[in-house]
Amino acid sequence: MSFLLFAQEGQPQPGGLLNSPMFLPFMIGLMLLFWVVVILPMSRRQKKEQEQQLASLKRGTKVLTNAGIVATVVTANDGEDEIVIRSEDTKLRIKRNVVVQVLDAGGAEPAKPQ
Repeated sequence: MSFLLFAQEGQPQPGGLLNSPMFLPFMIGLMLLFWVVVILPMSRRQKKEQEQQLASLKRGTKVLTNAGIVATVVTANDGEDEIVIRSEDTKLRIKRNVVVQVLDAGGAEPAKPQ
């Protein structure tokens, strides 16, 4: 008789893995691991590349702002947060972090990452 009880206890419960009390912590752990291994390094790399692009701004560089303005840098002093750009006949003073992409001399192709 006791053998029958042990055999029934070893049987899987109906509902499978989703009814297991360890399912939710397991899924949270998996998502946390994915975030640490994939997303965090990617966002750090993108931030570093953006900072390098903004630091390399100099006179004559073509840039694209977050407002969609394609312009040429007129003045960009190291250590300053503002730059002056020219688009057609208009000069604008903008913050460096408004620049979303540095375009090459042709103005149509993005600069090659190093």
